[in-house]
Amino acid sequence: MPRKKPKTTDAIAIIHRRHYAHRPERETSLQEERANAEIARKIYDLRKAAGLSQRALAHLVGTTASVICRLEDADYEGHSLAMLQRIAAALNKRVEIRFVPRQAALHTA
Repeated sequence: MPRKKPKTTDAIAIIHRRHYAHRPERETSLQEERANAEIARKIYDLRKAAGLSQRALAHLVGTTASVICRLEDADYEGHSLAMLQRIAAALNKRVEIRFVPRQAALHTA
């Protein structure tokens, strides 16, 4: 007799199962969006920890506040290594890049 999937009330698990599970192209897209959001959040967190406004960081980096605003937007897809290195240098940090295995679906239900 086939085994039934356990029922869940976890909204994230339900959405994942309905829209992402067994659809590798959607899973890839989701992972890319998560990466963009993570980069944006890290830039924002570093800027705030340094006590800088977007305008002040832009001045240190040699760009405009609107560019910093775009970089801190989770939907922005144009992060470049060169710009990340400029931001890191302005904040006395360095960029570190890691290659990690692709994750299987994060939610299995």
